[in-house]
Parts: sequence; structure tokens; C-alpha cells
Amino acid sequence: MSILLDETTRVVIQGFTGDKGTFHAKEMIAYGTNVVGGVTPGKGGAAHLGRPVFNTVKAAVAATEATASLVLVPAPFCADAIMEAADAGIRLVVTITDGVPAQDMMTVKRYLWRYAKERRTCLIGPNCAGVVSSGKAMMGIMPGHIYLRGAVGVVTRSGTLGYEAASQMKALGVGVTTSVGIGGDPINGSSFVDMLALFEADPETDAVMMSRRMGHAGAIISAFGDTAAEKAEIMRSAGLTVAPSPAELGSTVAQALAGRPTRRVLVSR
Repeated sequence: MSILLDETTRVVIQGFTGDKGTFHAKEMIAYGTNVVGGVTPGKGGAAHLGRPVFNTVKAAVAATEATASLVLVPAPFCADAIMEAADAGIRLVVTITDGVPAQDMMTVKRYLWRYAKERRTCLIGPNCAGVVSSGKAMMGIMPGHIYLRGAVGVVTRSGTLGYEAASQMKALGVGVTTSVGIGGDPINGSSFVDMLALFEADPETDAVMMSRRMGHAGAIISAFGDTAAEKAEIMRSAGLTVAPSPAELGSTVAQALAGRPTRRVLVSR
């Protein structure tokens, strides 16, 4: 299995006919993603990359039964694009766009909470690399060839660290169920905790590699728990395996899996 996305997920792309939308749509289709159409206001009725183009997400959902959307629109229009997708019944929205104003994201978060939990859209991003379920489907901008199918979930803020972890693990023969880049902005759609809960429920995920910033400048005047070393010690005391450096993400995961713990492990950096 995987979380959020697989080869059956019906995906539309908002900003489909733009240069970024076109490029990444081609990559997603080549990877095996079930891209069923796209949305570009004013271009409805046309075809692009052999898929239909619609003026609105609601029209796209009605025609294609899409359940997921990749948002690749300019930052000033990003909030409206996310809310339009949610209003159309899209269950997963992955927003790649960076530079979305924090106030816009506050509006988006409030808007999504208007829906009942069972109907609420899951938002990944903005300013994220996206989601890839190895060997099945990809929604985002990551290089698909570095992901080997396996039993490790990956969740990161930084897309680059997610790529590094996947590449290191592949070199060691360790594969990934799903990798999620939740985005680096202060206000984003989903948290580490949200993704860890999904991985915990996935029977094919045996371990999770979580990567995030460990220290910050203010730690020099803060109380215990703010420096990288202190955070690492807190995590070790809770039973987590901590990689010594980003260069050892793959080897640390491999060692944790080789130890065959009696409970699931989370590897953090």
C-alpha cells in the first residue's frame, strides 16, 4: 500500500497549460500518474497533452471524477485555487507554489475547517516538493528515478533533504512506500504529526524517516530543548533513532531496519 496517492488516484492539474504545469505533467504521466485532465480558466474545451482542459475545478471533477489536484499557479492566485479545489470536492490538494502570503494561508486554513472532518480536503504544501508513492504515482516536482519501492515512509519539510534521503536509501537497497514533502512555509496544510498518523496506519510502512531543521539562532538564549543536540537527545530518550548528519540518513535507516525492532521506528534528522 501507500498513503495519500497510488496509481488509481485520478489527478487534475491546476495551471495545466502553463510552462511549469506542462513540464511537470509530462513527468507525472511518464511516471505512471493517472492524470485525467487539467484546469486553466479561459481554455476550457481544449486538449493538452492528450487530456481535456476545463475552466473550473468543479467542471473537471464532474467530467473526470478526479479526487486529487496539483496546484501550479502563481502565488497571488494560489489561495483561491486551493479553496476552489476544496469546494469542488477534491480530497487531496498538493500545492507546489512558493511565495504564498501567510495571510492568504490563514484564510485557506480557516476555509478548509468549514468542512466536516470526513469531507475535509487534505492539503500538502504550499512551497513543497509534493508526494510520490514509489513505482505507483507522483504529484510534484521530485525526480522519480531516485525512489525505490520499499517499506520506509519519508516526510520532510525540505524537498532537497527528501531527495537526499531517498537517493541514499536506494543506493543501499532500501525502498520507500511514500515520500511526502509537507513544505517549508510557516503556515502549511499538513504537519509531521498528520503524516505520521497516516504512515502508522499503513501496513506496508515499517519505518519512517523524518527530516527537519533541528536548531535555530535563538537557541543560544533559550531554555533546554532548543539546540540541535538537545533535540536529538530528547528524541533518543523517546526511542527514536537519530542520524548523526544528513550524509548518514540512508545508512541510519538501513541500520534501524536491520535491527528488526519489535515496534516501528522513526528515524529523524
